[in-house]
Amino acid sequence: MLQPGDFVAICGDSITAQRIYSVYMEEYLILCQPAPDLQAQQFGWGGESAPSYLDRMENDVIVFHPNIVTLCYGMNDGRYTPVNPGTLDTYRNAMTSIVEGLKKAGVRNIVVGTPGAVDTNSFKKLDPVVYNNTLKELGNVARDVAEKQGVGFADVHSVMIEAMAKAKAKYGDKYNVAGNDGIHPNRNGHLIMAYAFLKALGCDGDIGTITLDMKDGKAEATAGHKVLAAGKGFVEVESSRYPFCFSGDPAQQESNLGMAEFIPFNNDLNRFNLVVKNPTGKSVKVTWGQSTKTFSAEQAASGINLAAEFPENPFSKPFAEAEARIREKQTLEGVLSKDLLHSTPLWVQSFPDEKETFQKLAAKIVDRAAARRKQSSQLAVLVKYKIVVESL
Repeated sequence: MLQPGDFVAICGDSITAQRIYSVYMEEYLILCQPAPDLQAQQFGWGGESAPSYLDRMENDVIVFHPNIVTLCYGMNDGRYTPVNPGTLDTYRNAMTSIVEGLKKAGVRNIVVGTPGAVDTNSFKKLDPVVYNNTLKELGNVARDVAEKQGVGFADVHSVMIEAMAKAKAKYGDKYNVAGNDGIHPNRNGHLIMAYAFLKALGCDGDIGTITLDMKDGKAEATAGHKVLAAGKGFVEVESSRYPFCFSGDPAQQESNLGMAEFIPFNNDLNRFNLVVKNPTGKSVKVTWGQSTKTFSAEQAASGINLAAEFPENPFSKPFAEAEARIREKQTLEGVLSKDLLHSTPLWVQSFPDEKETFQKLAAKIVDRAAARRKQSSQLAVLVKYKIVVESL
């Protein structure tokens, strides 16, 4: 689905406006590089439903000319009540019109996402089982719309329900996956959402492979990684392509590291493999950054996923720095789209003699956002590191 130079618009309600899963998506697109020169912009709006997005879509989103649009609506569309056929029909009609409108505007690919899930512990507006059933039915509508329209589909709800059950089984019921209000996830739940959408965008997860032959001391690496030096027990590499980096205490919902255990993020989206050939012993000790781990010779020969085995690694600091820059950028995007661009039709209506002035202002807003996206797309600085391998 992704092509070089694509611009992805990430659209949704207040959950999108939290700028967490949208930041994860953007940093994955820019740093992990499933295709070259990708850009992204978030268009979240608090309290929004599918019909209200439809009303503002042309003025607030299409004007930026994205190639790809992801949609995450339904949480507010369900109205926090049990399943209602009228609610489902309203959602279906709005989502269908949204997809048709985006197609008409020239958007090449669209991903219709389901709503997420409410937390089985912290959601108090209604019995969480009842409202999760409402969200499930809205998700079925989203799937049906995607199939009938021939566009992409992301089943956020099912993945979140399954991961939430597994996480609470390990960390306890108070490990909230959908946040303390039961609706707005923290970093843990947002990782699930990013996973679902990145999978739907067709990301293959092949970050790269570094191969070291301990017999002759030679090494090679795939695209995005350059071998600088190698010997029988080490390889030095310079990388322009990053693995996705996790952080924090895995037992805390403010961390995304713990949730990586309960979804196949690393297997599906984050494979950065070290292959070790011809070790002299039955196992190898690998040191990368400040961490050391031991693996069997069989594991080493088939490939060690460094991204999964070494959460803290030489990419962690530049990854965190890029994340901060992307979050700052997405905060500004909210101002540009919601606070400025959205109101320009009202200004034109109130001051029709200044229509040209406001049209120029709208064009400047679009240009400013494009410039910020361009800056963000260049955040992947080169990372140099050494991997030491010892036979045991």
